Amino acid sequence: MDLEWEQAVVQAERSRELARWWAAALGWVVTIDSPEEMEIRRAPEVTPGIVFVAQGGPKREHNRLHLDFRPSDQGAEVERLVGLGAAILDVGQGDVTWTVLGDPEGNEFCVLSSRPGPPPGADRS
Repeated sequence: MDLEWEQAVVQAERSRELARWWAAALGWVVTIDSPEEMEIRRAPEVTPGIVFVAQGGPKREHNRLHLDFRPSDQGAEVERLVGLGAAILDVGQGDVTWTVLGDPEGNEFCVLSSRPGPPPGADRS
């Protein structure tokens, strides 16, 4: 199979502002900045990226697809993201180990519980 995930596309009312918010939240860089679209990636040559395009109206319903992130320190990461403008959401998740957040346009994403043990890539010897 010759199929590689290139990017996810997010339609947004204020696509440029939302792209900049996600770039700051993830520590990513802007790789495409045009009137039609704005793309962010971990690094310019690394895929997948996230492309933001103008939708022309506010979000109206629950996302059908959302991103999950696993930090080394869940509490600190939730606090940092809320400080950047995310909101803690209750989507009926009940008592769970993850926190549901909404970006500045209300798109849901989850910050999972912290990964046990050393962070990925750490020297384990």
